[in-house]
Amino acid sequence: MRIVLFAIFLSGMFTVNAQTYEIGVFAGGANGIGDVGSTNYISPTGPAFGGIFKWNKSKRYAWRASVLYGSMSFDDSKSSKGSRVQRGYNIDNSVLEASAGLEFNFVEYNLHKLGPAFTPYLYTGFTYFRYDFNYFDALVVQDINQKEGSFAIPMTVGAKYRLNQFLILGAEIGARYTFTDNLDASNPAGSNFEPFRFGNILSDDWYVFTGFTLTYTFGRKPCQDCFE
Repeated sequence: MRIVLFAIFLSGMFTVNAQTYEIGVFAGGANGIGDVGSTNYISPTGPAFGGIFKWNKSKRYAWRASVLYGSMSFDDSKSSKGSRVQRGYNIDNSVLEASAGLEFNFVEYNLHKLGPAFTPYLYTGFTYFRYDFNYFDALVVQDINQKEGSFAIPMTVGAKYRLNQFLILGAEIGARYTFTDNLDASNPAGSNFEPFRFGNILSDDWYVFTGFTLTYTFGRKPCQDCFE
């Protein structure tokens, strides 16, 4: 029995230590889409940055987790809608998110072979984020120094290229469909804030991270079947 348990232990240790991991950074820009400001999906209005970790399970997919921060502005003067330009609302906000999910490679992506490796990819999962709670009163932003939390669904498309044996460069655009309508201060929750609501209350806000990733890969070949 001890020999069997010891063998199982060694097998588990080999499995854990033999995976291929990536750790790195994201840097780029962020913008929001709501009832205030521009409705362009790719139009960064503030910086975004953070850290990324990946666990490559095969040539086709990897588990991924990240912590990202982004700041953004909602400015009616940047909108293509005349009614918004005339209204003239302007507000800044920021988000701090934690996300986890699955990254899927369009083509087989083998980090254990010499030579270039390139693939487009998709990422989705679950995101929780914190943001500033604000509202408008007489065209003036009322900041009550309060944070709110909400969930979002990330929908990311990107491409990555191995620079050398250890470094991977990626570029991606990641839209987050949120479950809040108050990133732009248009729909504050609570009965006390009903007079300050405006816009389409049936459509929640979005925010988008656009930028580059640079990751360092390490770990040994996980299994004969997965990467050959």
